[in-house]
Amino acid sequence: MSGTPDDTKPVNFTVKAPVYLQIGDAKADTAHSGVCVVDVNLPFGKPVNIEEVTFKNYYTAYVTVRLLRRNPEQEAPAKWCTAMRDLPLMDNPHTEGGSQDYYTIHRTQMQVEPDHVVCVRLILRQPSLAWLTFSLEDIKIFPHTEPDPEKEVSDWLSDLTLTDQHPDLEGLPDPQTVSSSIQQMWALTEVMQTNQTTASIGRFDVDGCYDISLLSLT
Repeated sequence: MSGTPDDTKPVNFTVKAPVYLQIGDAKADTAHSGVCVVDVNLPFGKPVNIEEVTFKNYYTAYVTVRLLRRNPEQEAPAKWCTAMRDLPLMDNPHTEGGSQDYYTIHRTQMQVEPDHVVCVRLILRQPSLAWLTFSLEDIKIFPHTEPDPEKEVSDWLSDLTLTDQHPDLEGLPDPQTVSSSIQQMWALTEVMQTNQTTASIGRFDVDGCYDISLLSLT
């Protein structure tokens, strides 16, 4: 469900009170307006690269995630962008399925890179009138961290067992003696190949004649 390392802590933030939208001047119950906006303000002056957003649903049918991102290389004001639109959280807005499940939105699921974020806006929708209220609970935002190449190399080296001891050669022949014997065998082979005759030797041929005692008569 989560690709975040176990030792990664969520970012500190402030959640504003949910705002239920209404159409026109209607004074109907705000819980039945069908749309709710929740702003999550990240620490001031500390934009966050987001790895994932987790939360527990409470009868919200769909959620849209918008990000207020600031370009660190420009003095321009931060801009809003849509990272995810109308993610279904319930099997059916009129039934219980998924109404109180936990969800994770990973950065790879988002339509834009969630980097340099100063605010996260969650737009909740619940078109059904069957529920008196809807929201998201236990919201957590985890930061994205790049792996440290130097740390990875250090960890790899720490797993190696370094030793200055020579290998145990007890019971093995002296390497110099073995090398000398191999050289002598090689020299002997060269001499034998040089002196090898190329004359054809017949099976019963002795000095160009046949030895009668070697022949078999049938």
